[in-house]
Amino acid sequence: MQLTQIAQALHAELRLVGDDIEVHGVASANSATHGTLLFAEDAVSLTAALASHAAAVFVSPKIAPASSKKSLLLAAQPRLAFAQAARLLQCAEPVTGIHPTAVVDPSAILAEDVSVGACAVIEAQAQVAAGTRIGAGAVIGSGVVIGSHCRIYPRVVVYPGTQICNHVVVHAGAVLGADGFGYVRDRDSGEYLQFPQQGRLVVEDNVEIGANSTIDRGALEETRIERGVKIDNLVHLGHNVRVGHDVVIAALTGVSGSSTIGNNAIVGGQVGIGDHATIGDQVILGSGSGVLTHKKVKGPGVIFWGRPARPLRQYLKELAALTRLARKAEEDHTEEAP
Repeated sequence: MQLTQIAQALHAELRLVGDDIEVHGVASANSATHGTLLFAEDAVSLTAALASHAAAVFVSPKIAPASSKKSLLLAAQPRLAFAQAARLLQCAEPVTGIHPTAVVDPSAILAEDVSVGACAVIEAQAQVAAGTRIGAGAVIGSGVVIGSHCRIYPRVVVYPGTQICNHVVVHAGAVLGADGFGYVRDRDSGEYLQFPQQGRLVVEDNVEIGANSTIDRGALEETRIERGVKIDNLVHLGHNVRVGHDVVIAALTGVSGSSTIGNNAIVGGQVGIGDHATIGDQVILGSGSGVLTHKKVKGPGVIFWGRPARPLRQYLKELAALTRLARKAEEDHTEEAP
């Protein structure tokens, strides 16, 4: 695409220096070439970008120089504009059709431009809409519905009772719609019997699910991941969990059954959330935090940290108090020593 076309598509102001250049990708300042774009968010990164070989630089009007020897693309959010440009410049993968080794049940309904990789399995009554790609070795269970322009990477397993909407990305090894961890114990024998796990899983538009993450189906109702959610690798969401729109969940987090995460929340890595907990809208849970069963963490916009999680200011005060107590105990021990 030409620089003028990119500026027009992203509603950025172009300060063109020289000819309108054809660009083919994005890069870092160290790897930039004459056909790539950069972004700068502060004076240091702007200096590096202007000294690079890049065709142009996304920069905020607040720090853009009055004059420059390099073309500038003015955007209120340079990093966001850079990411949008990368998507615009990304080459579409060719439609490969259905691999000869794939197993597709005759009752499955696939759009004409669906791609299915080697040894993938698509079971009875499954539906796959236009532009979706199913990777090698993936298993799409019976009755599963997958929307348009999704990317299902190799060895993903999607259980029956799952609906995946449009523009969803599921990375390798993820398991969607497995039975939740719910059991009833016989008080007489001590044995455990599985509580019915017959609900469904719904993954809404523009969700991305990381490699080897698992999301369980509902027990009697549904698990729902709302639009725009981004889930990192190795995350587990239990049965009946509901995740609000545009939530970000980092790696190694576990969310127990019937918990709710509000819209626009941010959940750090290695967070543990007990069952039936409620995380409010725009709440931020710091890495390693723990939310107890039935706990309500209220927002909006409050940062919580620690185990159990509490507001950051309170957590830091308690940490400082513990540090003072430990120091005093050490001093007292030193004074008592012969």
